[in-house]
Order: sequence, then C-alpha cells, then structure tokens
Amino acid sequence: MSLDQALQTFFAESRELLQQMEEMLLFLESSPEDNEAINAVFRAAHTIKGSAGMFGLDFIVKFTHTVENLLDKVRDGEVRITSDLVAELLQCRDHIEDLVEHAHGGGEELAADKHSRGEQLGTSLLRFFPGALVKSAEKAAPRQVTEAAAKLESSGGGEVASDTWHISLRFGRDVLRQGMDPLSFIRYLATLGEITSLTTLPDALPGAEEMDAESCYLGFEISFRSAADKKTIEDVFEFVRDDCEIHILPPGSKLAEFVALIKSLPEEEALLGEILVASGALTQNELEQGLKNQSQVDAPLGEILVEQHCVPQPVVDAALEKQKQGKDAKSQEARFVRVHADKLDELINLVGELVIAGASANLLARRTKDGAMMEATSVVSGLVEEIRDGALKLRMVEIGETFSRFQRVVRDVSKELGKDIGLEISGADTELDKTVVEKIGDPLMHLVRNSMDHGIEVAELRLQRGKPAKGTLQLNAFHDSGSIVIEVSDDGGGLSRERILRKALERGLIAEGQNLSDSEVFNLIFEPGFSTAEQVTNLSGRGVGMDVVRRNIQALRGTVDIDSEEGVGTTTRIRLPLTLAIIDGFLVGVSASSFVIPLDMVVECIELSEADRRAAAERNYISLRGQVLPYLRLRDLFDVSGTVARRENVVVVQYAGQKVGLVVDELLGEFQTVIKPLGRVFRNLKGIAGSTILGTGEVALILDVQSMIRMVSGKAEKGLVA
Repeated sequence: MSLDQALQTFFAESRELLQQMEEMLLFLESSPEDNEAINAVFRAAHTIKGSAGMFGLDFIVKFTHTVENLLDKVRDGEVRITSDLVAELLQCRDHIEDLVEHAHGGGEELAADKHSRGEQLGTSLLRFFPGALVKSAEKAAPRQVTEAAAKLESSGGGEVASDTWHISLRFGRDVLRQGMDPLSFIRYLATLGEITSLTTLPDALPGAEEMDAESCYLGFEISFRSAADKKTIEDVFEFVRDDCEIHILPPGSKLAEFVALIKSLPEEEALLGEILVASGALTQNELEQGLKNQSQVDAPLGEILVEQHCVPQPVVDAALEKQKQGKDAKSQEARFVRVHADKLDELINLVGELVIAGASANLLARRTKDGAMMEATSVVSGLVEEIRDGALKLRMVEIGETFSRFQRVVRDVSKELGKDIGLEISGADTELDKTVVEKIGDPLMHLVRNSMDHGIEVAELRLQRGKPAKGTLQLNAFHDSGSIVIEVSDDGGGLSRERILRKALERGLIAEGQNLSDSEVFNLIFEPGFSTAEQVTNLSGRGVGMDVVRRNIQALRGTVDIDSEEGVGTTTRIRLPLTLAIIDGFLVGVSASSFVIPLDMVVECIELSEADRRAAAERNYISLRGQVLPYLRLRDLFDVSGTVARRENVVVVQYAGQKVGLVVDELLGEFQTVIKPLGRVFRNLKGIAGSTILGTGEVALILDVQSMIRMVSGKAEKGLVA
C-alpha cells in the first residue's frame, strides 16, 4: 500500500472512530458508569492520535493528546462523567473532525481560527482535571492513612492477595525511531525497588516477511516490589508515556481493577493462563502448577486455580470473557473487506449490462424454438438473477447508522430550544441502497429539526395539555411492497388545518371555498416559501426547507406524505425504492409500445369485460369483487397511436394502500429491468420513472406508479371518478 493510500485509509477510519466516539459519549450522558463506553471513547482518541503521528499530522496529535489525557483520568476513576464533561468532549470531538478534514483537504498549517479554537477547548478542558491542591494533599498524607483509605475503598469488592505492584506495559511502534531504548526504562525501574517477575510478550511480533526492523513490538508484564508511590513509578515512563499503553495496579488492588485490566489487554488471541499471568493475577509458577494439576485431574484450568485459591472466581470469569472476545473479534474481522464504493458502482453497471444481454439471448432462444438452447438460456437467466441479487446486496446498508447520527442533533437542538426531547429509534436494521442512504440524510435533517421546533411544545404547555414534560421524537423504518418507508413522528401539537388553509388563501395557492382533504391540506406545507411559523428562528420559519425535502425525495423516485392530528402529533412518511439500479418488472404492451411496471407493485391481472369497455365513455372505474377500482388507460395517457386490441387487460397495482387499474393491450410477463435515467428534457414528465432496454434493443418506459395513483386520486377529488 502506498503512503497516499494509507493516508486515505486513515481519513476513512478516523471518521468511523469519531462517529463511534460521538455515539459512546451520548450514551455516557445517560449511563456515566459504563466502563466499556469509557474505554471505547479513550480507544478512539488514542487510535486517531497514534495514526495521525505516523503521518506527521502534529496539529491533530497535539490537540488529541490533551483529550486523551483527560479520558485517561476518567478511566482511572479520577474524573467523573457529567453532562458538562460530555458536552465539552463532544465539542472536542467536533474539533478533531475539523482537524481531520483540514488534513484531508491537504492543509498543513492550521488557520488562525482553528488554532484559536483548539487552544480555547484545551484551556476549557483543564477545569475538569483533578486540582493541584487535591494532588498536594494526597502526596502529603501519611502512607498509613492512604493505605487505610485504599483498603476501605476496596472492601466492597475484596482485594487480590498480592504485596507487589503490577505493571502492564506495551511499547508503541515508534519508540525505537524516537531514539528510546525500552530496556533502559526497565533498568531504571529496578533502581526504585525489586522486579520480582518479568514476562516478555511476543504476541505483537509479526512474521519475518512483515517485520519492520525499526518498529518496536515489545510488551512486558512486571511484578514489582517497592515502597514508591504510583506517581513515582509512572514518572519512570514519562518520556514514552504518549507512545505506550501502561497500566499500574498497586498492592492489594481491588478485584474490579484486575478485571478492568484484563478487559483492556491488547492481545486478541491468548489462552486463559496467559491472560491471568499478563494481568498479574497469577504468577508463572502458579500457572505451571495449575497446568500440572490439570493433567492429573480432568477439570478446567479455571476451576483448579480457584480451588487452589490462586485466583478469585471473578478474575477467572473476566479472563474467560476476554479469551472469547479475542476469538470473536478475529473471526468477525476476517469476515469484512473494505471495498471502494466506485468499484461497487462499476460492478452494478456491468451486472446491468449482463441482465440486458441475458434477456436478449433468452429472446433469441425462444424465437429459434431450439429446446437445448432454451434450456441453456434458462439456466443462464437464473444465474444472472442470482448474480444481480448478490451484487445489489453488496450496496445494501442498514439505515441505523444514519438514524444514530440524529442522537447528537436531537441533543444539541433540544438544548438550544430549551426543550426536553428524547429520540426513539426503531427499524435500524432495515436495509436499502447505499446511494439512497447518502441522499436521504438532508431531507431527514429538515424534518427532524421542524418537528423539534414547530411540533413539540415547551414543557409548560405540554403539562397543561396533560402530556409528559419530555417530548418524544421517533424515527422508524420498515419495508412495504418493494419500498422502504421512513417515518418521522413527534408527540407534539400537530398541524392546524385552519392555519394552513388561511395561509394558503393569502398566498393564492387555493381558491376560496375549495374543498380539500386533510392529506391535501397538510401537503401544502411542501409548497415553496410556505410557512405558518409566527416568528423566524435559527432553525426554521423562513419558508425554505420543506419544498427542498419534497424535491430531493422525488429525485429518488420517492414520495412524502403527512398525517397529523391537532394536539396529538404529526407523522411524516417517506416512501423510497430499495434500489436505484435494477428491479424486477412486469412487461406490458400497448399497440407497438412497451411499458414496464415494478413487479412489487403488481397485485393481479384481469380481463376488461365488454360491458366495462362500453361504459368507459361514461366512467373510469370497474367493480373488482364488489369494490370500486379506478383505472387509467395507458393508450390515452401517453397518446399511443394504433388500433385498439380486441381484448384489453387490467393490471391492478397498489402503492401506499391505494389500488388503481392500468388498462393495457398485452401482458408480456416478468422482466428483469435495468433502470436508465431519462434526460433533463423529460425530468418533469409525469407517470414515467425511467427507461430500460429490452432484449430486442428497443426502449421501454418504466411507469411511475405512485404518480399515476396521485393522478387518479386527483380526478376522484374533482368528481371525475365515482
């Protein structure tokens, strides 16, 4: 991998780590005692700092180092998680993201505003560090008092019987390049006391062909007997503190501290005994004795060590969990390969061409009526369909990652508005095309902000209306009829039908006395410049945003609708196609023209009776098993020339719970469709979603079923359909 490729990988991984960091910080705001989340935040900052140092991005290293130091104090229990600390760390996380993007843009020197922002945040972080007065008081306290306090603090969890310090030390890769000798630190440590046990860990050592002679792969687990305090022992490693991972446990440490150390060990693969020795909970001699006893008695090593009182049961349980995590992490890591999105797009395009070529071969085989050829093309068609489905799944991603980003938005905006609002997420595992996910973020942002600003009331008003003081915003996603439905719901005040109508009349959007359904009234808020806000805020009220939402969603071949009840809440429902590339279609013919209907929307096909054909001049609906079914004639809609066929058929389609019939001449069967976008000239053409190429080389238009249903609904409102 070239340096440039490695740098691009660093940027991609940093963005992922920063996203994880944000999620964990938001989680810590409600669960401040969660050690796993604290460690995850620390690891994210530590990894970004270390990787940035490899590429000489010193401005990232410098700022992240300050954040890492504070997080280290949090891990050690010296600093407690509070809402103020989380808010400050979120700002630091945002600044690190700015620095990463600055580096991605090729910037070397920081602009004055970014430099000033970093210094301001760094100074602000200092107030969270333990105070100097507290440190000096601890240092001056008699050792007997300190030990008594430590025993008192650990009495709840019990102590591990050990009279030595335990030091877990992993040197960083760049220690040798910086002119440091790892063994010199060990020798200096020996001047402060007695090293009773030292275990060298070769786990990080790669194979000979991958080894870099200038990199350091050393790790040590040290048992150390000394009268020195923890600060003095830490100072031994001061010059390599930033490039190493160091854990120091004092004599008589709590069980919880040994358990935490085991969980933080960097080795991914290790046996139970190795983990216990590495954590200092067990000596090498005790392990060898336990293994000897295990060979004599058919019992697990952990049980033998507990029976011999070598190790407490909680420590063994933690070591077994660490062992399991290491195996799971390695197997999970082996299942994923990072692939550039452009390569996936190219693959999808090639599969699309393969689908067209397969359809052409299948058509030729049917024309020749050669049995062997038809059988062969049938097998090929099946394989092509499997390849198509597999290729599309490669681009399918869960929408949960997009949803989780709104946790931060809801937190920040609710504080800005002075409202207490919680976010509930469901359907996060619902999958859709990566391209759709990337383009739905901005419309969702507008809807979420609108719901928080206009929808959810302030706490006082909610209490007056008999609602909880805390408002609720919900994001939900699910599959329905070959589409994905995304809902943004709130339990706020709802939309006022009268206020919307009054505003629409003022702007000339509707005529006086015009009868509109609730759905049509609520959808008026998507008109450009339309706003019912009484005052303009930083978030909304200027009449821009909602029209952009509808335009962006329609560009994805989707629709957006609103359901609202005044005083109860509002739900905005977005419907989108699962993919923008390839779909299963149902091919129909009208005279010499061909049309494709998305197969997921086809319910059934029936013959148009002679009586209904004769009545077509008077009404545009038929009776389908006692229910009224409005229909559209594709011949009339698209002005197709040619004589009307002696037999006509009705394709019943359904979208968002509404059914409509499409009258066609021929039913040509299922057809794999590669969607080709129409040119700009036809962008606003109603009823057409795109085009495709048939096996004959002819072009067929793909029907936009949702817009056709809206056409029929519009005619019904005007009384054209009974």
